[in-house]
Amino acid sequence: MREEGIAELGSQPSTNRPPAAAALPDPYADAPSHLVRPHHLIVMVNGIVGSASDWRFAADQFKSRFGNEVIVHCSSRNAATLTFDGVDVMGHRLAEEVKEVIESSPGLRRISFIAHSLGGLIARYAIGQLYNPFDTTYGAATDDTFNGTIMGLQPVNFITVATPHLGSRGTGQLPLLGGLSFLEKVAMSGAHWVVGRTGKHLFLTDGDESQAPLIQRLVRDCAEGQFFSALGSFERRVAYANINFDHIVGCRTATFRRECEIHEVKEEALDMKYPHIVNIEYVPPETSPVENPDSDPATEEMISALRKLSWQRIDVNFSRSAQKLAAHSTIQVKSYWMHSDGADVIAHIIDNFRL
Repeated sequence: MREEGIAELGSQPSTNRPPAAAALPDPYADAPSHLVRPHHLIVMVNGIVGSASDWRFAADQFKSRFGNEVIVHCSSRNAATLTFDGVDVMGHRLAEEVKEVIESSPGLRRISFIAHSLGGLIARYAIGQLYNPFDTTYGAATDDTFNGTIMGLQPVNFITVATPHLGSRGTGQLPLLGGLSFLEKVAMSGAHWVVGRTGKHLFLTDGDESQAPLIQRLVRDCAEGQFFSALGSFERRVAYANINFDHIVGCRTATFRRECEIHEVKEEALDMKYPHIVNIEYVPPETSPVENPDSDPATEEMISALRKLSWQRIDVNFSRSAQKLAAHSTIQVKSYWMHSDGADVIAHIIDNFRL
């Protein structure tokens, strides 16, 4: 597979999920495998100072498991220091990249995103640019999805892996700081000197009296993009999180939990096929005000908006792994030789991927 390359992949359906939205008949359903044309585009998005190669192991696993039904595109437009340019700039780059892939790949009908860390925020911005709420080609809205398409394709899986959905501001959101308030204040005031505009976005210091911070706007439909509706148009949304040993993205921001929802760290695997996955929850949409809102109003707005949609929340624990101190990269298998223990997480993504 080329560095920015496209590999062909596919998947199996997951269990314990809402019914899928209506889909058009597959004209290649009974065709020999060598005649099958790809109909499902998977876009993989890297995190900060990452590159397309960060998803190489996962892409290879998809490729070895499935045939010609799916195209996997490992995004290359936001690599290395380009990830310092801000979530909005990177989101526009990703949107243009996805447009080019779709235009060069006739026959595509469905689209999914799998994003690591900061890549989840970039993907959320990009889908807000690509979303068409008036296209009902694939059927009307259901109880779990909204109308609309992503560049004419049916939105299916939106999967984030250790993504700071609430940003990096607040105790425990950036575990590297050890929960020390003075370090968090220093990081908040100086992050832009290290990682540019992206630092301001992650610490929500880019807003002013006339406009909320960008990450806070990502839960809304606004002039910049239909961010909320685009996310709601996907058949399923999944958030994987490290519950410990991730020094970059805390569990609460990765799964948009309120302070009152932090629970004891679980150690035992649910299934020995996935030895590091210790908790799986289907989180239905919240339809009424909660009794214990988060103490920070901006954080509560983001949590409340994201929780208006159904999600699957999956907790990962590498505490028994020799690679636990690199949990943020291990959960993605950024490099197989250094992060191979995360292979079961990738297997879980593949096994539950909705084709």
